[in-house]
Amino acid sequence: MIKIAILGAGAMGSLFGARLAEAGHAVTLLDINDAHLDAIRRFGLRLQTDEADRRVHGMRALRPEQADAIPELLIVFTKSMHTRAAMAGVRHLLGPDTTVLSLQNGLGSVDAICEFVPAQRLLIGVTTWPADLVGPGHVHSHGEGGIRMMSADGVDRPAVAGTVAALERAGLHCTADADVWAAIWEKVAFNAALNPLCAVTGSTVDQLGNIPDGTALALAVVAEVLAVARSQGVAVDAGKVGANVLHAIGHHIGHKPSMLQDILAARRTEIDAINGAVVAAARRSGVPVPCTESLLQLVRLIEARAANGGQGASPLQAH
Repeated sequence: MIKIAILGAGAMGSLFGARLAEAGHAVTLLDINDAHLDAIRRFGLRLQTDEADRRVHGMRALRPEQADAIPELLIVFTKSMHTRAAMAGVRHLLGPDTTVLSLQNGLGSVDAICEFVPAQRLLIGVTTWPADLVGPGHVHSHGEGGIRMMSADGVDRPAVAGTVAALERAGLHCTADADVWAAIWEKVAFNAALNPLCAVTGSTVDQLGNIPDGTALALAVVAEVLAVARSQGVAVDAGKVGANVLHAIGHHIGHKPSMLQDILAARRTEIDAINGAVVAAARRSGVPVPCTESLLQLVRLIEARAANGGQGASPLQAH
């Protein structure tokens, strides 16, 4: 058993926290969603997966400023644009031996976290697990996923094996991967395709496959993003990413990606850390990314409408 804190206990953070708690680890969920935290404290976390519908008890659910126990492992699941502020809010929990694992979407969080912990104590990676926050204290996840991770400086330290073992014990299918930056760019390509496409159309992931155009557009975005990655010297696997996209469309039934959930709730999305970061890198490298840039512009338009008092929901409502 190890002491684990989850920074950002939304859908993904709650899923990971619950699975780790079920595996016997001491888990603390840290978030600022008071209704969600209160529901977990009172009733436990209701977790619906393909295996079962159950309530997971025994996790502490706190606002960051209420926590005082220094964790051995801090897993960061906040949105990319909130990373720096979130890490500043848990500075008092970062002990000299605390390992930080970032499984966040997009690009840019590594530099922000390294302002608070040295690269030797930072693990970075990606996960393909799907999760939806149904309501306060209620998460569901249907379909399989996995995790690829490594230390930020590329050194295979004992903390890597220990973290892999903890996540594996929780059934989260984790592997250490020396090519973690390829994994990160491949996940960026996956997210740059599916997240904004769902956000602007109001479709769940599986609904993108209702007509061939949806799948074709998703794969076109993947090809653009991976071209940018190669221009940065990262060896990415186009076949693997394409297969992951097709699998998600075929099997992540009813899943609303976080970007669609944010649009429906009139919240700011991670579009700038995903498509925005890709477009910026593409401009520096001279790589054309018309589909990726169009989706960036469309999501920004929807965000601007919400910011100016319009409804936050996307043009086509998700069912």
